[in-house]
Amino acid sequence: MGCCWTDESVGNADEESEMHVVHTDPTRRTAGQYARATVRRLRMRTLLTLGILAVSTALLGRAFGLHDARFLASELALLISMFVISRHVLPLVERRDRGARGEEQVGVLLDGLSEGEWRVIHDASLGRGNVDHILIGPAGVFTVETKSHPGPVRVGRLHGATLSQAQAQRKAIERVTGLEVEPLIVFSRAWVDRPLARRKGVRVLPARMLLGYLAKRPARLSREQIERARALVAQTLLEHQARPRAVGERRHLPG
Repeated sequence: MGCCWTDESVGNADEESEMHVVHTDPTRRTAGQYARATVRRLRMRTLLTLGILAVSTALLGRAFGLHDARFLASELALLISMFVISRHVLPLVERRDRGARGEEQVGVLLDGLSEGEWRVIHDASLGRGNVDHILIGPAGVFTVETKSHPGPVRVGRLHGATLSQAQAQRKAIERVTGLEVEPLIVFSRAWVDRPLARRKGVRVLPARMLLGYLAKRPARLSREQIERARALVAQTLLEHQARPRAVGERRHLPG
């Protein structure tokens, strides 16, 4: 018997297909996708831990009485857990959440470039960490490392590890594309004392100046070069995405 498709069912199918592509195509990930997922996991684990301890404490009190040593020990464990979570876990969740918001904010700015000649890839994983944003357009190829520090930021005092991270991202994308890449560190909300200044080959700027900087750069790449570079990055991301799956499949092969 045939099935009749309504407009609503077709719309739902298209939406599910789009969601599947976003989750499987590494070039169509959303800005901050990994960071946001990490925040959700941390929050869920925190709530789960507190929930288990609270339920266990209540059950022990009901079963053995409020003055039983096991109930008192469970109550003490719950109080200690709440203290540890408030002092260490919650600040960590807040930092991760702030980082995710920063990536999302910069991602919104960059998504506007996709309507023109630019190709924008968010949350790109190359095996060792990830690149927040990769930009490929007429002005060249750029990596963007987003920072959400409230500031103020003094370019001359940027931490060496932050600069090394940006340089490592540059080298990784240069190996993939064969093109020169400019690394950018973009602060989503901080005041920067010397915006657009370079430190050890890395340009530093606030998010509000990012689009203007890109627009003023001279054209260096043709449309064919842009599409080729994007295809090379996409292929590399797909290979890295498939690698853990292939390893898992080999582990499950019958002996």
